[in-house]
Formats: sequence, structure tokens, C-alpha cells
Amino acid sequence: MSGAPPVIVGLSGGVDSSVTALLLQRSGRKVAGLFMKNWEEEDASGVCPAEQDAEDARAVAALLGIPFHTRNFAAEYWDGVFEHFLSELAAGRTPNPDILCNREIKFRTFVEHAEDLGYERIATGHYARLRRIDGRVELLRGVDPGTDQSYFLHALDQAQLARAEFPIGHLHKAEVRRLAADAGLPTQAKRDSTGICFIGEKHFPEFVARYVKADPGPIVSVEGETLGEHQGVAFHTIGQRGGLGIGGRKGGSGEPWYVVAKSVAERTLYVAQGEHPALYGQRLRTAAVHWIAGSAPGADFRCTAKIRYRQADQSCHVRMLGRGAAEIRFDEPQRAITPGQSVVFYAGEVCLGGGVIEASDAFRGGLQE
Repeated sequence: MSGAPPVIVGLSGGVDSSVTALLLQRSGRKVAGLFMKNWEEEDASGVCPAEQDAEDARAVAALLGIPFHTRNFAAEYWDGVFEHFLSELAAGRTPNPDILCNREIKFRTFVEHAEDLGYERIATGHYARLRRIDGRVELLRGVDPGTDQSYFLHALDQAQLARAEFPIGHLHKAEVRRLAADAGLPTQAKRDSTGICFIGEKHFPEFVARYVKADPGPIVSVEGETLGEHQGVAFHTIGQRGGLGIGGRKGGSGEPWYVVAKSVAERTLYVAQGEHPALYGQRLRTAAVHWIAGSAPGADFRCTAKIRYRQADQSCHVRMLGRGAAEIRFDEPQRAITPGQSVVFYAGEVCLGGGVIEASDAFRGGLQE
């Protein structure tokens, strides 16, 4: 591996990126680490979680004896990711900032800084794999279905994937933890981070309320009965259970209430009780689909897809529309199809790409026959 290009690892302060750096160093590569700070605010306790993460990343680099760099990408994150996140919420959709963060920050801004530092490749602790064939790159699932992160990487293009490496994509999480423990890495037992990309674990409604104004309106059942009031449709998502303040109504079935649709124009949140048919749809339409190979497999084809992370693959038929959009018909009804989220396509272990959901044939989903 001595002839392999130098590589810089996105060291996040977590165990996955730590083991990524460990494996690359053991392979004989010229390796460095870079910590990306992308959010400036402290949490409610006055603590800045990024500072602890940076210290953990620095400690890993010191233990491995590799150069360590830090960069503040907060301005790029705000302009390239967070403003879009807020505009989507205001439009009544539920965006996935992790996908945009990967495309715009981890595999674009990071790459630019890696070049400036003299590194030809970047590596991250994502659970995914790459296959290079005849000058192009395929994105493959991680071998462990429980940790596979190809869903979040589907928006990357050939140029981005050509510069990337995913050294732990062939491992299960338990193996990563074991490698970290055997090497004495300080992150070996650190809890996995969750929450919005780079922002961390925050109470979502309270966090969003800092940036999106309250816009109260009625909570209405699918039968047309007004049940209560919400503070803004932006604070809710399709399929949400709880946080509605309408449980335990007299004469009700006792089953939980779920959000089934939202209307920004009417400032209305639509709900149904139990596993109501209004929660389900079988067709959806996307915005322009990003295909990792550069083009769709065909104008009309079958594959599998998922409409959310960790969902099992669902068989479907894809029909390409104008301007790169697509219509997808699933073999089975899908629960809580959510505008703003992404539908991601697969052919076996290969991730083909994906697109943002615009409409569906679910209750008030906007997709007509």
C-alpha cells in the first residue's frame, strides 16, 4: 500500500472515524486527521459538544502519531445546508439535512481543504463500500444491514466518490468497537452520536422554534373534526405520534393519533387514530433524481427502494418523467410517505441514487391519478 495516495480522515471524535484512521495507518498509508466544526452554538447547559469531540479527535490523532488539523466550516454549513433545511420546514416539508451535509460539506468543502493540505483522498467512518470498475465508481451498501449508511450517501457524484474511501464499510459495529479497544483508542466506548448532522442531539421542536416562527392552526381529523391546535406545521412530520395534545378523547378508540398530512396554506395539521388507511400510500413522485452512475438505468424499470433510513428494501416500479423527475409505484402500500425526505434506489448491493419526495397518493398527498 506504500504507493497508494495520501489520505486525510474526517475525524469526528467518534469511534467509527477513529478506527478508519487506525486501519489506514496500519495499511502503510500517509494519513492525517481533520476535525470539522460546523456549528457554533452551545447547548442549553452552556456546553459546546464540538469542543469535546475535537479533543477526542485530537487524542486519537496523537495516539496514532498522525498530523491533526481543524477547520471551521460553520459559514459553509449555514449557507449550503441549514438555510435549505429551514426553507423546507417553512414550506411544510421534512428535509433530511444529513444527505445535503454529506454532499456539500463532507464531500465538497472537506475535499477542497484536503487538496490545500496536499491530500489526494479523503476517508470517513461511513458504513458503506466502493467498487471501482472501468473508470467509474459504484456505491455499495455496508455489509451490516444494521449500520449501512449508503442511504445518506446517495447524492454523491462520480467525482466525489472517486476521491473517497470508506475503510470500515466491510465491518460490523461490534468489530469496530473491538478494534478500537484492542488499539486502546480513547473513543472505544464513546456513545454514537444522533440528531441533525453536526448539530447533535437537541429537542427538535425547541431547536426549530429558534429559527421558525410559530404559526398556530387547527388539528383536524381525517373525518373533518377539529381536535385541537398546533403551534406550526413546521414542528410536525408525517407519521408523528405524540406531542399533539389530543390523546384520551371521549368516545375515541384509545389508539394513538398520528399526523397524516400537513397544509401550510391552511395552517392545518391532519391526523388519524391508529393504523388508519390515511397513513398509507403506494405511489410517489420525486423531484429530479440524482443517479450515481450519471443516468437512470432506463426509462421504465424495476428495483428496490426505501423512503427512510433503516427501512427494509421495498420492491417497486420506477417510471422516469420529464426534467429528471420520477414516479414510483410500490408493490405494497408504504407507511408515512413524507415530502422532503428522500427515496433511495437499489439494485442488489448497489445504491443507484435517489430523489426528494414531492408528492404521494396518500391522504392529501397531492399526487393524482
